[in-house]
Amino acid sequence: MKVFFVNPPFKAEYGKFSRENRSPALTRSGTLYYPLWLIYAAAVCRKDGFEVEFLDAPATPLNKSQALEVIREHAEGVRLFVVETSTPSIYSDVSFIEELKKYYTEAVFLLVGTHPSALPEETLRLSESIDAVARREYDYIVRDVARALRDGRDFREVNGLTYRTCQTIKSNPDMAYIEDIDEIPFASQFIKEYLNYKDYFFAASSYPEIQIFTGRGCMAHCNFCVYPQTLHGHKYRLRSPENVVEEFRYIADNFPDVKEVVIEDDTFTAKKDRVINICKLLIENGLHKRLSWLCNARVNLDLETMKMMKKAGCRLIIPGIESGSEEILRNIKKGTNLKLIRAYMKNAKKAGLLVHACYMVGNQGETKKTMEDTFNLALELNADTAQFYPLLPFPGTEAYAWAKSKGYISGKYDEYVKEDGTINCVLNLPGLSAEEMVAFCNNARRKYYLRPSYILHRLWVGLKNPDDLKRSLKAFGKLRKFLFKG
Repeated sequence: MKVFFVNPPFKAEYGKFSRENRSPALTRSGTLYYPLWLIYAAAVCRKDGFEVEFLDAPATPLNKSQALEVIREHAEGVRLFVVETSTPSIYSDVSFIEELKKYYTEAVFLLVGTHPSALPEETLRLSESIDAVARREYDYIVRDVARALRDGRDFREVNGLTYRTCQTIKSNPDMAYIEDIDEIPFASQFIKEYLNYKDYFFAASSYPEIQIFTGRGCMAHCNFCVYPQTLHGHKYRLRSPENVVEEFRYIADNFPDVKEVVIEDDTFTAKKDRVINICKLLIENGLHKRLSWLCNARVNLDLETMKMMKKAGCRLIIPGIESGSEEILRNIKKGTNLKLIRAYMKNAKKAGLLVHACYMVGNQGETKKTMEDTFNLALELNADTAQFYPLLPFPGTEAYAWAKSKGYISGKYDEYVKEDGTINCVLNLPGLSAEEMVAFCNNARRKYYLRPSYILHRLWVGLKNPDDLKRSLKAFGKLRKFLFKG
C-alpha cells in the first residue's frame, strides 16, 4: 500500500514558505526549514513496510498546478494522503486538499500539524474533503491509520484522531507520546533518499546543513511556544547518546559536503549528563573534526558544559532571550531572569561559542519602554547574530488564549502573513499597535546589523572562518532589502 506525504504549495510566487518553522512564513533571511515532523512520520511508515511518496512543494518551490502535476505522476495506488498545514496557510492547504480529492475520491485525507492539533473540530468543519485530523505528534497515528487501511479495518478507530462520521465530528482518546525515540528512523537517511538537502537553508548555520531532532518535548512552559503545547508536550523524551552519534556518523559518511548539523530540539541542553556523553562520543569517534553543530540552548547552561560542547564541535547556541524586562519574562513563564541571561552570554564568549539571540516584543506587559529595554539589552549582550520579531500567538498556546480573550487579535488566520508570505503582526495591544511593533523590530534589526563595530566583528570572524563569511554573505544578501528599507 502507498502513502503520500505532502507539504503543500503556498506563496510560491514569492519564494520558499517555511511551514515547519515555529513561526511559519517566508523568512527575510531566506531560511527554509526541513519539514521534519512530516519526514519522521514518513520514515516510520516506510520502516513499517509501506511504499512512501513525499513532496515538499515549498522546497523548489512549486505552485499549486505544478504540485498537482507531480502528485498525479506518482500517486497511482495511493490509499492515504497525509497533508501538513499551518495557521497562516490553513485556508490555502484545505483548498489544495479539495482539489486533490477530485482526483482521488477513494483515498483518505489526513491533515496534520500544529494548527489542526490545536483546533481539530474547527479544522474539520472547513471542508468535507478532510476525512480526519491527527492531534499531537502524529508518527504512529499515521502508521496505524495506514495499517488499518491496508488490513481492511476502520481507520477511525485509531487513537489520536478527530474524524468525520456522517454529519458529526468525533474525537478518539489521545495517542500516547512515543517513549522510545530510538525506534524512529534517522531523518537524515530519509532526506538522503527523498529530498535535495541543498534546497534548505538556515541563516544561522553553515551551508549546507542537515536538521535533526535528538529528543522530543520541552520541560519549559513558555506561554507562546507552539510545539510543546500542540505537538510533543512537556516531557523531554530522549534518543540515546549512542543513537544520536550514530546519526552524526551517517551524515558524515553520506553527505560529503554537509558542513553542519542543526539540532532542532527545543531544549537540547536540558539534561547536562546526556549532553556531556554525546560530546564525549563525538570526540571519541572523531566526528567533531568532520561536522560542526548548533542547538537551541536555554540560558541556564553552565560554562563547563559550554566548553565541552565547543570541544565536541558545537559552533553556535541559540537562546530565547525574548525580553529585557523582568516582568515580561515572568508573565510569559520563561523561567529565566536578566542575571542568568547576562552570565550565559559571558560564559558563551569564554567558551568560544557563537550566539544567535532571539528577541520578541508584544508579550503581556509590553510597552514602548520595555521594547527599548529589550533593544538596549540586545546591544549590551552583543550576540553574534540576533532576530527581532513581534509575538505571533498561535492557536493552542496560552499566549493565543490570552490575546483572544482580551480582544487583541482578530482570529483571522490568513492575516498571520502578508501578501508576500513574510510575517505579519496580528496583535494590537493597548497603547501599542501592530504597526508600531513591526516598525520597532525593523528598526532594531537595522540598527543592530548596521553598526560599524558589528560589521567589523563579522568580517574578523569571517577572516578566521571562511565558511562563516560565506554564510553571513548569503544571509545578508537575502536580508539587505529589509535592512535598507525605510
